[in-house]
Amino acid sequence: MTASRANVAHHYDLSERLYRLFLDEDMQYSCAYFQRPDATLEEAQIAKKDHIADKLFLSPGQSVLDIGCGWGGMALHLARQAGVNVTGVTLSTEQLAVAETRAREPSVNARVRFELCDYREVTGLFDRIVSVGMFEHVGLAGFDGYFQTVADRLKDDGVALIHTIGRRGKTGGRSAWLNTYIFPGGYIPSLSEITDAAEKSGLFITDIESLRLHYAETMRHWRERFQAHRTEIEDLYDARFGRMWEFYFCYCELGFRYGDLMVFQIQLSKKLDTLPITRDYMMSKPCASLPEAETPVQVSASSFARGALEPSATTAIRAGTKAVS
Repeated sequence: MTASRANVAHHYDLSERLYRLFLDEDMQYSCAYFQRPDATLEEAQIAKKDHIADKLFLSPGQSVLDIGCGWGGMALHLARQAGVNVTGVTLSTEQLAVAETRAREPSVNARVRFELCDYREVTGLFDRIVSVGMFEHVGLAGFDGYFQTVADRLKDDGVALIHTIGRRGKTGGRSAWLNTYIFPGGYIPSLSEITDAAEKSGLFITDIESLRLHYAETMRHWRERFQAHRTEIEDLYDARFGRMWEFYFCYCELGFRYGDLMVFQIQLSKKLDTLPITRDYMMSKPCASLPEAETPVQVSASSFARGALEPSATTAIRAGTKAVS
């Protein structure tokens, strides 16, 4: 657990100001959900939270565990929109400080609490468990234990939703460059590795969705915002940091747009009859910030491809780690 805390601190205990310069207003640091090609980052992140809430099939008063709660945005959204009681856990002291401040808002006060805690140390039972962008940090050796913990913390009629970066294929779950400079201890799972570990826990896999290209678009928005604030960011750190993070955004965007990377949303339950037997309840809805008359359109791969990296960025990726020296 000491290693887990150190790995989290390396990335997530950087300046809050840094993240506010390129994330959306709610500080969502995970794949957004673009219901239309011209959606803003803010709209797409709201849509992501709504999509996850729908899959959790929530009822007012239920208890929810948020594993890897970040700066608290998902927990706060679920409490406001569904009237549930959320416990969020994180290993980042910087994220915890922001989340606890946000939890004092009158609209969620007493329904949301955050703890500096490893998910394996959580006790009690919960109606729902959500984990967004955290499973990538577990590591292959920890997969069985992770899903067993989810199973142990769920009530008999409980539901869990795991949102994680994934990859096609059974090899190559680590990037030496990302593990050295950006996400130490990280591991990108294949779907087969995830399902194998989930099944060992005794949980039913009730739904799997692959979000193709959504993270490429999310990375594009982050990259553009990062570049727009490059001077401020290099004042916070230095020019080398700026080059390193530009490379990180470009490298990952290309992986999601042209490579084997994607995002999996995996829904789990303890019983077969907890959830409806059709998927109607989790179908996409218009983003809350759009006019009522405007409905989502089909998003094609070609429409996403129009946001691809410019040739100079692609060349920088091919140059490898020399780009950050």
